[in-house]
Amino acid sequence: MERKQPPPAPVARRKGAAASRKKWLVVPAAGEPREAELGKHRTMEMTGLPTRDLRVLDPDLSSPSTILVRERAVVVNLEHVKAIVTATQALVLDSSNPLLGLFLKDLHARVASPDVSSTGSATDRSNETDQGEGNGPTVALCRAGSAKILPFELKVLEVCLEHTCKCLESETLALEKEAYPALDELTSKVSRLNLEHVRHIKNRLVALSGRVQKVRDELEHLLDDDMDMSEMYLTRKLAFQGFTETLSRVDSNKDAPTDHDEKEEEDSDDEIETGHESSAYVKPDIEELEMLVEAYFVQIDGTLNKLYNLREYVDDTEDYINIMLDEKQNQLLQMGVLLTTATVVVTAGIVVVSLFGMNIHIELMKDPETDEEARMKNLKFWETTCGTVAGCLAIYLLAIYAGKKSKILH
Repeated sequence: MERKQPPPAPVARRKGAAASRKKWLVVPAAGEPREAELGKHRTMEMTGLPTRDLRVLDPDLSSPSTILVRERAVVVNLEHVKAIVTATQALVLDSSNPLLGLFLKDLHARVASPDVSSTGSATDRSNETDQGEGNGPTVALCRAGSAKILPFELKVLEVCLEHTCKCLESETLALEKEAYPALDELTSKVSRLNLEHVRHIKNRLVALSGRVQKVRDELEHLLDDDMDMSEMYLTRKLAFQGFTETLSRVDSNKDAPTDHDEKEEEDSDDEIETGHESSAYVKPDIEELEMLVEAYFVQIDGTLNKLYNLREYVDDTEDYINIMLDEKQNQLLQMGVLLTTATVVVTAGIVVVSLFGMNIHIELMKDPETDEEARMKNLKFWETTCGTVAGCLAIYLLAIYAGKKSKILH
């Protein structure tokens, strides 16, 4: 009799589908944000991204900071900010992360107010810049006299860059406040506890420098590639596609033209064709995005310079500690030389004492018979003892003088 086993495949598929679904915060260009659980295939349909681009946003994988520009979307993976930006909406991954609270608040405020342009918020930021508290990109756009409203995707990108730069800068300032006093304390007192503290600070410095360097490299790569920056204007591309579709519908609805109209339409078709061909090669206006990214590039480069200065201070402290340790080692070596010299000199005195302590029959070893002989023998004993000690001391001083003269000892 054949035993029938229940097929576990549907259950496994349901579990796999549930595991592949992730919580996203959908922030539309017009409307209120909403939370949604989207599977991988649904996310690919909404954004037009391949699977390898979604893998960059996987929180289980340790992916470095990167910005990917695609046909219909921009993938932003900057520190804990993981988002997919399209022309109509932004999808933020892991919105329950407490680190994203301020980011989501700023994003909602920036997107919900369409009147906020690059120059609209520049007044407040310019005051902060004058006070030394920050230098956002809106200040640069304001100084350039730009009164254009940024498209939706650039607003989201600006919030992502602003939040990332602020987080990295705050970590850098916190590390500086902790590192400089610890290094100064280490120079004044070298102890195991201070060395362990500085070691942890150096590990954090190396890790933070790598993260800041990666963000800086991404921004620099984006600034060097005009085509990538032009592809980031998703709203402009969407409007151009709609305009192209409208032209196609108009052309298809036209009746058969006359000979005169045929010539005019051929000319117009040639112009449209030429415009379509040239649109793929003519660089669009990317001044707004270039100034935006350039301002944040300057900000992240300043943060990286602070970390470099801190790294140089750490290296200088290490060199100073090594010099101190070398000096201590030299002092110990000199003390060892002095003790070794003293040991050699004392050994010479011991040799003299050993010679006189031998059991031999000489005139000096005979017992005195009279008081005068006892007095003379006692005198000779002290003369021999003092002479031996004086000779050892003279040899020791002569050895020290020779060492200083030859610059072996200081």
